[in-house]
Amino acid sequence: MSTATEPYHPSESEPFMNKRQKEYFRTKLNESKGTLLSLQKENINHADLADRASSESERSIELRSRDRQRKLIAKIDSALSRINEGSYGYCEDTNEPIGLNRLIARPIATLSIEAQERHERREKVYRDE
Repeated sequence: MSTATEPYHPSESEPFMNKRQKEYFRTKLNESKGTLLSLQKENINHADLADRASSESERSIELRSRDRQRKLIAKIDSALSRINEGSYGYCEDTNEPIGLNRLIARPIATLSIEAQERHERREKVYRDE
């Protein structure tokens, strides 16, 4: 059990997706979203657009980066919605718990490791055809 001086970390010994765990992941997701939004603002406010426009490769990298950030923010928003709905932490394919270690490592995860591996194997088969 953590004390007031120790930060809370979800544990396998407590009920899955209890109130403290949901709050832990909500905070973690909001912090990640805040970081991404501040990075976007920093790029907008401090970038010399004339210099950036001079290089096609720099513009391409910047556009890809912004697109990744936008997609990640959408995934964070989706995860926050799932927390509010009560479906966060459960695999979209199997409805089984995703697992705390995976969620701590990747809070936006929607599939268990096993379901993700199956999904990636199917993708590889279709790519190889």
